[in-house]
Amino acid sequence: MAFSFFNTLGRRMQVFDPIRPGKVGFYGCGPTVYNYAHIGNLRAYVTHDILVRSLRRAGYEVTHVMNITDVGHLSGDNDEGDDKMVKSAEERGKSVLEVADFYTGAFFTDTLRMNILRPTVVCRATEHITDMIALIGRIEAGGYTYSAGGNLYFDISKFPAYGELALLRLEEQKAGARTGVDENKRNAGDFVLWFTRSKFENQALVWDSPWGRGYPGWHIECSAMSIKYLGEQFDIHSGGIDHISIHHTNEIAQSEAATGKHPWVKYWIHNEFLVLDKGKMSKSAGGFLTLQSLVDAGYDPLDYRYFLLGGHYRSQLQFSYKALEGAKNARKSLLDRVRVLAGKAGAASGSAEARDPRQTRPEQTEKYREGFNRALEDDLSTPRAMAELWGLLRDNSPEPAAVLEAAFDMDRVLGLGLEAAAKQEKPAEDEDLAREIEGLVAERAAAKKAKNFALADSIRAGLKDRGFILEDGPAGTVWRRS
Repeated sequence: MAFSFFNTLGRRMQVFDPIRPGKVGFYGCGPTVYNYAHIGNLRAYVTHDILVRSLRRAGYEVTHVMNITDVGHLSGDNDEGDDKMVKSAEERGKSVLEVADFYTGAFFTDTLRMNILRPTVVCRATEHITDMIALIGRIEAGGYTYSAGGNLYFDISKFPAYGELALLRLEEQKAGARTGVDENKRNAGDFVLWFTRSKFENQALVWDSPWGRGYPGWHIECSAMSIKYLGEQFDIHSGGIDHISIHHTNEIAQSEAATGKHPWVKYWIHNEFLVLDKGKMSKSAGGFLTLQSLVDAGYDPLDYRYFLLGGHYRSQLQFSYKALEGAKNARKSLLDRVRVLAGKAGAASGSAEARDPRQTRPEQTEKYREGFNRALEDDLSTPRAMAELWGLLRDNSPEPAAVLEAAFDMDRVLGLGLEAAAKQEKPAEDEDLAREIEGLVAERAAAKKAKNFALADSIRAGLKDRGFILEDGPAGTVWRRS
């Protein structure tokens, strides 16, 4: 497969040509674990997942690295405001690391429920401080820094290519140098590489460094960890469009200043926002929707995945429960069709006709597979890919086994659980059964709260005997077929 992606660096479609043939180094910006991920955040991780699945299906060996930010991310991306982790810890009466552990677990519970593949490497910022200090030292040795007010800053005036990704003019970034909140900055766009205690009193997490006891800026963690695991140049960096103008722009400046390598990253892929009627979803604005909010409203996490696949990752996607209901119904029809085909394929499997290789004609499904491939090759067009899947399933001319084989191959990218659905005798949305199990889950939760662990264990065991597995996580208990 010959992929072409829209590269934010240059704002144009480019044929994908990895640095090393057959191998892809990919870094996707991960969560700051101070709260639950909202459904807008999850759009980015589904985009990353589709990218990784598409490349692997095409035969590439993909190393996917994701950071976990548990220190240094201020409420303003340009070094303004409070530390998000510290503020969350104070509000909850917990330590920063306790908060980080809890919400990291909650995040990966959500991604598991969304059928998002776990990255090859998951790296926490607090476990890579020495890597950050070493990288800052390289930047300083190159003459790109200055100290002011106890903090070490990156001087953007020393890096002429600053702002290339975001199409920013360096002259504009130099203007108004001392009009912002941080009067230590020489230029408005300068950013902190290392904070000391001059920024906050009694900062929760601090480390010794050549610049004083303190903690790293947010931007440096992504540079240090991506270089550690992917090398000084790699193929793809991804994240939301809100990262372009500050976070990713600063990453490029500090990384290329340290390594002397240009470009540091060949392809930058950014997803658009999920929007509500009132605008972009934001944790700081309050009232955001989590995946559990959708589950509580009666939706399967894969209903939301189906909804996201209906929009191209570079287009804003308007969320509403009406639209999600449509996705739920469409996914139910999809799974029902797969189950019908599985039944037909099973009934035919023992016949002489089915055993005759001359009767097997997989080429009848190839036009759909080829259309599916072209859709993915064209900047991961999941709406078109989904249309090819539906066309395949609605075509009654190929034999059911061939249709299922092609559909399962497509689902290696889409991740909608088609193969699992084919093995189910009854629809997963059997409402009476779902109500019964949810009642038992609630009864078990009450038993655990009352410390009646014998009853709780018996409920779990009984459901297991019936073919259902309970999974306990920070966001509650979910059930699935074994």
